[in-house]
Amino acid sequence: MFQPRFSITNKILKNIGTIEACREVIDHAPLLPYYEKEFRKDAIVRAVHYGTHIEGNELNLSQAEKVMEGHDIPGRDRDIQEILNYRRVMELIGALGVRNEDLKIDEELIKKLHTLTVDKILPPEKCGKFRESQVVIKNNQTGEVSFRPPESNLVESEVSNLIGFIDLEENGEMHPVLKSGIVHYELVRIHPFVDGNGRVARALSTLTLFRDGYDIRRFFSLEEYFDNNPNDYYSALQSVSEKDGELTIWLEYFTQGLAIELSKIKDKIENISIDAKLKEKLGGKPIMLSERQIKIIEYIQKIGYLQNKAFESLFPMVSEDTILNELKGLQSSGIIKKTGVTKSARYIMS
Repeated sequence: MFQPRFSITNKILKNIGTIEACREVIDHAPLLPYYEKEFRKDAIVRAVHYGTHIEGNELNLSQAEKVMEGHDIPGRDRDIQEILNYRRVMELIGALGVRNEDLKIDEELIKKLHTLTVDKILPPEKCGKFRESQVVIKNNQTGEVSFRPPESNLVESEVSNLIGFIDLEENGEMHPVLKSGIVHYELVRIHPFVDGNGRVARALSTLTLFRDGYDIRRFFSLEEYFDNNPNDYYSALQSVSEKDGELTIWLEYFTQGLAIELSKIKDKIENISIDAKLKEKLGGKPIMLSERQIKIIEYIQKIGYLQNKAFESLFPMVSEDTILNELKGLQSSGIIKKTGVTKSARYIMS
């Protein structure tokens, strides 16, 4: 059975303290209507772009976002396909893992992540299949061999050990962020596939966080942190083999990344004036909004107000009574208020 070795240093403790403080603010922010969707969209876009860019994808952030939105852009076919594939991976782990402690992470799921990652990039017979040959990891700049993964005949048993670690009940006492970091490193170390291992490792790491209750409203993406300085990322990974399997330096780096990412998101949330105004009124409790209510708030924030005559263009084929019920819910929560009477009434933010 795989038993990770690491020490809990002051740096790790400090990073986890920051993570917990930010998580508390983000999870309990009283209202993120328009922003709820925007933060999640932004997290997926950044995960997809930076998660492929670090592997050599040449598209920039704007181009990657356009590809995800279905626009045609000039670029290498492989780069475009990588973006489409990794978006599907992010969508899958978001659907599977959010606070889902019953989710079974097994060999089949890991192979599914790989199949989605390399679809139409690798030959079909290599998609979702463990490698059958030895590979080496080289430094992109020097060409020197920096790491030799396990022999191919050991891959299946090594992956099985990793799955055992993920599911081991005793690991329930391990902090989910540390567990996620260990999963990330181990899949990179095993290198079970001929290509796409980094993307699969980062996706699996995020999925374990989601499953263990650390989805944090799916607002975060660690890929940008890794891609901002790839040398630091690869050096932190390589430190484990240099320290005879000791994971401490890698976990210091990994926890720091999540602490930085969540701190940025927390600051954004605290700067949203609507939340500050509603915090006292709502007693600090989150509000579950319907898709129509989110769309109504987006419209009011953009235009400044909503009138009855705009109902039809905003919600085609939806009755006026249905829209009025959605508005009443927003009014009773103190999010919007009504000014004026009859058909000339306007709905504005409170």
